[in-house]
Amino acid sequence: MNRAPKLLKPLLIALALGLSGPAAADRVKDLATVGGVRSNQLVGYGLVVGLAGTGDQTSQTPFTVQSMRNMLTGLGVVLPANINLQLKNVAAVSVHADLPAFAKPGQTIDITVSSLGNAKSLRGGSLLLTPLRGADGEVYAMAQGNVVVGGLGVEGEGSSITVNVPSAGRIANGATVERAVPDALSTGNGALTLNLHQPDFTTAERLAQAINRKLGGQFASALDAATVQIEGPRDPRSRVPFIAELENIDVKPAEGAAKVIINSRTGTVVVGNNVRLFPAAVTHGKMTVTISADPVVSQPNALSNGQTVVVPRQNIDVKEEKRPMFLFNPGTKLEDIVRAVNQVGASPSDLAAILEALKAAGALRAELIVI
Repeated sequence: MNRAPKLLKPLLIALALGLSGPAAADRVKDLATVGGVRSNQLVGYGLVVGLAGTGDQTSQTPFTVQSMRNMLTGLGVVLPANINLQLKNVAAVSVHADLPAFAKPGQTIDITVSSLGNAKSLRGGSLLLTPLRGADGEVYAMAQGNVVVGGLGVEGEGSSITVNVPSAGRIANGATVERAVPDALSTGNGALTLNLHQPDFTTAERLAQAINRKLGGQFASALDAATVQIEGPRDPRSRVPFIAELENIDVKPAEGAAKVIINSRTGTVVVGNNVRLFPAAVTHGKMTVTISADPVVSQPNALSNGQTVVVPRQNIDVKEEKRPMFLFNPGTKLEDIVRAVNQVGASPSDLAAILEALKAAGALRAELIVI
């Protein structure tokens, strides 16, 4: 029986990534981002209340009690120091969110709420007003709302079941922006930068040339493999239409470097389109050793006063699969490699071993990455 179908999954992945033909032109907005236009991370600390007995165990999380006392004090409620609060329906949580670029005060953003203590579930809880701060310590948003939990936790007598993670949830549009982050378009002398998602010297140079052709002059230059600097308009009101024109320019990205990626855990092998081989002859086979027990009963002769015993005996059988040797000529391409390994019925692990051996022998003209 032909065992080549074992390779269909990893080799189809390799074909999809490497044999898609010449690279098509992409828009600038798909290849790069404008320097300084980025999101910012926000984080805060708050309390979720209204839980159905699934909150923090205050004996093990004293910071929950302290936070509750501070909040009540700020609201004008002073509790005696000798009162031991049992807050089974309260949980201390961290709140984090991404503040998008150009977010303005009054707009809302999504937030994620995660338990900090030993709360079993945040289902049904409500987040109290929580300030969200940036890396500079300033408050950029205020969060509040009902927590939506995708997980489920149920306990009974002697048994429990948990689905997903009920100790974390989200609040859609749960934070209101209070402060805008200064953007790079409203400041500076007009110079703009484009940062490539995947640094490549050839792509950076092609991007600069495409912009110069579009603008009819030497306005752009590649500073490195990831950065293209452009002389933009000094008037901030002219920069938006200028960038809008730039991001729709078509650029043909350079082909990636030759790489072979092997996932040792799943046995998946991805071979890039530019992989080439030096002359090499390869054979790959397996040897199977089978040891089976075949005990023999030793029966003594009559009237010999002997004892019946079982004598152990083992049969050892060695089988070696016979597989033909296949030859890689100079400049062998990806489709030739795929065809050769399929002809000999190699499995994904066999293919990985062959490629590693070719790399060790200096016959593989590509970067070998094992993850």
